[in-house]
Order: sequence, then structure tokens, then C-alpha cells
Amino acid sequence: MQSDVRTKLIEAFSNANGTFISGQQIADYIGCSRTAVWKHIEDLRTEGYVVEAVRNKGYRIITTPEKVTANEIQLGLQTKILGKKVHYEESVETTQKIAHKLSNEGAPEGTLVVAEEQRGGKGRLMRPWYSPKYTGVWMSLILRPSIPFHQAPQLTLLAAVAVVRAIENTTELKPQIKWPNDILINRKKMTGILTELQAESDRIHSVIVGIGINVNQQKSDFPEELQETATSLLIEGGKKVSRAKVIQEFLVCFEVLYNQYLEEGFLPIKKLWEKYAISLGQEIKATTINTTIIGKAIGITDDGVLLLEDRSGKIHSIYSADIHI
Repeated sequence: MQSDVRTKLIEAFSNANGTFISGQQIADYIGCSRTAVWKHIEDLRTEGYVVEAVRNKGYRIITTPEKVTANEIQLGLQTKILGKKVHYEESVETTQKIAHKLSNEGAPEGTLVVAEEQRGGKGRLMRPWYSPKYTGVWMSLILRPSIPFHQAPQLTLLAAVAVVRAIENTTELKPQIKWPNDILINRKKMTGILTELQAESDRIHSVIVGIGINVNQQKSDFPEELQETATSLLIEGGKKVSRAKVIQEFLVCFEVLYNQYLEEGFLPIKKLWEKYAISLGQEIKATTINTTIIGKAIGITDDGVLLLEDRSGKIHSIYSADIHI
């Protein structure tokens, strides 16, 4: 994990908003000597940061590296809790596994696990999620909400809304949500969300929200079997997008929605989810383990259950299914 000194250094540059900050001001802020400040600045440079130094003015960051390190995510991050602790890895099997381990070790709420690559990324129903290096956002967020067990699925829907808003804020694209947690652009999938619980007999210990966002992949970067169904922000928008900026916007959007959810309940989140849903009002096919139901999607319950009205007028509650629109 990133050291407390490095975190304070990034906070100092964030607070400076792109202006120069003197070495003495940095030293006072992070609680070290001027010599130590110089060493930490050099460490940033070795990580790919371009730091300008001007006599009698101090330092300022000009550009950041094309990675999603803790430094890059936290530089300019406008949240109070989410992302204040970041665990970064170049390559992992899955960020979910690391988040589970950190959660068991007492990691605080808002801890973010992020990796440049997942070798064994998984989505809903344990399907593989293709997570190549330096192209997307592969992350897991640790939450510790005081909510009943049955309300935990609501956080998956909340995360979907936060992803849509983050993409809207960083691009000109208009994503939509396909129940329960796929984010589509032009009917192609570009985000998956996987929520897992750590719980004891009487309470939730943590909720770990895993998110994969295809950001800068070209079509040829996807396996052939995915090229007609998967997409990325680059493919749809025609230009590269800062992955760190997407993460920052997601954390900001999620924190606002999460605080609203804890204060006001699920109804405001439900309305937003339905606003972004691609399938509501449309006839869709839901394939469950036992059967296939064709009907009009008329909404979701407070527990995130999809409601389908078939042609005879009967309403079906869909808890888990493959949805075809």
C-alpha cells in the first residue's frame, strides 16, 4: 500500500490545483525535511510523472503517467472516503480476491483495489472477463454499510448508476444499463459489475463491488468471439480516455449516491436506475435455469428484482437470468 508520506505529497499537489507549491510548504505539509521532499519528487519522476521545478516558486506536476497507480488516482480526487486508500498492482488474478483479503485484514471502508491487468477476471455467473493490460479499469471497492442482508443487491444497481454517470462526465457518450448490472453503449457491453458479500450470521461484514470497464481497447484487442458484442469508450467515442479520470469520476459519483442511499433509502437510486435502463418498456427474453420467459420489462422491485409482464398479463419476478433485448 501507498505510504502515508506519499499520500500526503499527492494531497499537497492536489490542493495546489496545478499551481506551484514550494518545497518548504510541501515539507511542512507532509512533515519531513526539504531533502526528503526532493527524494519523494524524484520517486514521482521515476514513476513517469513530469514535475516542473522553478527556483523561488517550487514544484508543480505537469503530466501524469498512463497508469492507474494510487498517485494518479488520488491526484485531484474530490472524495471524502472513497479512494483515500488505494492498493495498486500491475497484474493480479482478480482484484476481488485482493479486496477480500484486505477486508478480512480490516481495510477501511472506501479502500480501492486497482490493477493494470487481471489474469483471471470473472463476471456474473463466474463467466470470464477479459482484462488486458493498460486498456481498462479493473477495480474492486470495499464498503461496510449497516444494512440488512436482503438490501445488499441494491448496491449493485447503485454502482451501475455511478458508472453511467462517470462515463457521461468524462465522455460525450450516453451509456445504458441492461438488468441487472451490464453497461451498454449502442447495445454492446462495455462494463460488468460483480458484488460479493462478506457476512457473519447476524450482520454484513463488507460488500465488495468489483467493476470492469473497457476504456481504451481497439476492436482487435478483444478475442474474436467478443468483437461483435463487446465495446470500449475508445471504440464508441473515437478517442482515448484517461482511465484514472474515469476512476476518479466513478468514486465521486458513487460517494454522492451512496451517501444519499444511506440517508434516504433506495427509492432515489431506483428512479435513476430506471431512467438509464435500456430494457424498461420493451419486450425482452429472460432465460433462467429452468425456463424462458418473454414479456415486457415493467420495472424493478426495491430488492432489484426485475418484473416482466407476459402476453397474458401475468407478472413474473426475475431474480437471476440472461436477458436478451
